[in-house]
Amino acid sequence: MGKFKKGGSKELPEISTASLPDIVFMLLFFFMVSTTMREVELNVDVMVPSAKEIVKLEKKDLVSNIYVGVPMRKFAKTMGTEPQIQLNDQFATVDDIQAFIVAEREARKEELRNKLTTSLKVDQYTKMGIIIDIKQELRKASSLKLNYSTRETAE
Repeated sequence: MGKFKKGGSKELPEISTASLPDIVFMLLFFFMVSTTMREVELNVDVMVPSAKEIVKLEKKDLVSNIYVGVPMRKFAKTMGTEPQIQLNDQFATVDDIQAFIVAEREARKEELRNKLTTSLKVDQYTKMGIIIDIKQELRKASSLKLNYSTRETAE
């Protein structure tokens, strides 16, 4: 019969790290593809009103957003508690809207400029006076495609 040795010291084989760079690059690629970058940091609180019949916009890259709402707490001391207009990352007045629309058009390709849609993301408790002023400025800037952002009513 055979005899078994118990006294030998066995070493574990080394772990192969040859596939480690492949795994790292796959993870990097996954996070690059799945992560969305926020273009605009909101400085106003916007709780959009709810609606029953909603249609999603086809091309979101042809949309310029105008936000209207009460400034967040960190801006309340300087901006007050009345609803304010936000264009991109900064507060603005109604008079700044025409220049904003012109700049948004200039940033697009020439064949896409007439397809630009302006989306109003307005807090549900904002009074209609500021919205009417914004719409008048949009008419002056010949921005007639208007969208009101809402959330779907849960039934």
